[in-house]
Amino acid sequence: MSRSLVWLALLLALPACTADETSEDTAESDTDTDTDADADTDADADTDADTDTDADADTDADADTDTDTDPWVDATTTNHGFTPSTAVILNPERGFYRTTNLRVARNLDGIRDAGSTLAFSYVHLGDYRDRDLDQTVLDEATAGFAAARSAGIKIVLRFAYSQSLSDPDASKAQILRHISQLEPLITANRDVIAVVQAGFIGAWGEWHTSSNGLLDTPQDKFDILDALVDVVPVDRVVQLRNPVHKEEGYGGPLTEAQAFSGSYAARVGHHNDCFLASDTDFGTYPSDRIEEVKDFVAAETRFLPMGGETCALNPPRSRCATALAELARLHFSYINHEWHPDVVASWTTDGCRTEIEQRLGYRLALTSADFPSEAPPGGVMPVTLNLENTGFAAPFNPRPVDLVLSGPETVWASMGVDVRTLEPGDHVLGGRFSLPLDLAPGTYQVVLSLPDAAASLAGDSRYAIQLANDGVWDGSRNVLGSVEIRDTAAGSIGTFTSFARLPSR
Repeated sequence: MSRSLVWLALLLALPACTADETSEDTAESDTDTDTDADADTDADADTDADTDTDADADTDADADTDTDTDPWVDATTTNHGFTPSTAVILNPERGFYRTTNLRVARNLDGIRDAGSTLAFSYVHLGDYRDRDLDQTVLDEATAGFAAARSAGIKIVLRFAYSQSLSDPDASKAQILRHISQLEPLITANRDVIAVVQAGFIGAWGEWHTSSNGLLDTPQDKFDILDALVDVVPVDRVVQLRNPVHKEEGYGGPLTEAQAFSGSYAARVGHHNDCFLASDTDFGTYPSDRIEEVKDFVAAETRFLPMGGETCALNPPRSRCATALAELARLHFSYINHEWHPDVVASWTTDGCRTEIEQRLGYRLALTSADFPSEAPPGGVMPVTLNLENTGFAAPFNPRPVDLVLSGPETVWASMGVDVRTLEPGDHVLGGRFSLPLDLAPGTYQVVLSLPDAAASLAGDSRYAIQLANDGVWDGSRNVLGSVEIRDTAAGSIGTFTSFARLPSR
């Protein structure tokens, strides 16, 4: 009968006894230690009562044996090479997005069929400017989220009252009340929410031309923003339309030490809905600080999601050369497929559309991997994965990075890496993993698994990250090769290590 076991935690190091251990070290030890007769202990060392010593406890301090060699023997590794793919890969939480309306959409299968895993949706609240939300609008949005889940996509979400420059928004008090009412909806559907845009204020919820003067006083706009961040799950980010608002409210730019801390600054990112439209991107950047504020955004989006859309044809700035440079500089994860159509069409004409499709967000590919072709049950399996991210950005939402052996039974171990730190460039993952002593013999596939973090989606391969390598994705998993588990395989058996046994994923 197949059993599901969990691998032991990553073995970072295996200490070896050395000839210069002192009697003082031995005297201070409170742990159960098997002291070999050749260990260097002082004849007068006062060892703990629980310490098991060899029959000859009084070993001369000068008695020296060759202990400089680590007695542990790992299974011998084999190098595996991989071929990078040139395909546009339908990976989650990245790429060109389509638009929808959660309040009315009931079948979103066409979005994924068209080559997108993201859809942008307003939830229009214009009918509720002066009153509380009713169950009707909440039920409509819930049905829309269910359609997204069924379709295997995620939502870039924005709540707004205004659909034009002349449309009013709502009062601060009403917005705060609506945010409170929306918390259960957001929480219940966090699995299919990629990111939440700040919304609510001004035309299209883009934080300009507020009919209620909500941008005139910093206290008002940041009370609203903080309230929204508070109701959005801590593993999701809220995006602001204008980087100057982020700078004004939270300082920055965000540093590596501050990233992913759960603070307000670490949970407020950026979107640009007039990308490349003018030198200032129609006011996205102050005219006297264009490069300075771009640098601010570039530093922040190493750790925070960036996305948006174009809004006007503006050659040569909106053409391929500048588009590719700024998508990379600003770490874009997603952009609108539909708007502005002339700009998007120019990328096709100029020949960079495919590269943009490939590189929006992350693009993770193995360059090589080292792991054994065989190992004994209970033995150590050393693994090294050399990975390259040729995308514009790192993945922006947390998810597991697991090494899985799949065969007569399934065992897995965390690779101990935060996927959000896999920025563009080269990365080395791995370590030494101890196999269960009673692991069933047989042939096991070696799998790198990057499933969605949500329990509701973890088993759905549409939400798993596919590596950009030919011949690796088998339709649901990244299969790197195989390892034979057998009792006669070379490698030491680790009887000194305790095992953590958890349910399989």
